Amino acid sequence: MNDAPTNLWEEGLGELLLRIGGRFARVEPRRRMRDYVRGILGPVGRKNGWQLAEYAGHATPDGLQHLLSRSRWEADEVRDDLHAYIAEHLGADNGVLIIDDTGFVKKGTTSAGVQRQYSGTAGACN
Repeated sequence: MNDAPTNLWEEGLGELLLRIGGRFARVEPRRRMRDYVRGILGPVGRKNGWQLAEYAGHATPDGLQHLLSRSRWEADEVRDDLHAYIAEHLGADNGVLIIDDTGFVKKGTTSAGVQRQYSGTAGACN
């Protein structure tokens, strides 16, 4: 069965990744960027380095961590490319883009930083 909305989404993501791929001078960070974005947008339960690396088929998260901490690329140019892509595909003269920072309730009580916090889905702090 052909899932047209999924295929359109995949095609659009592929087009966007090709557009911003030119901002990475070498093939390794370009591939890592692609793997990172697909992991962030994909069905990975916990979006940490190990889980994202595993989803991408990497043995360790070292490559993704290198991309985020030491690799050279221009974040402002990538942002501008993303902005232009969104404006081309979703833009309208009278349009408005609203971003909701809805969070998720943290699980557990023993992990570092796990305490009651404000979340749009859970309400105010207690």
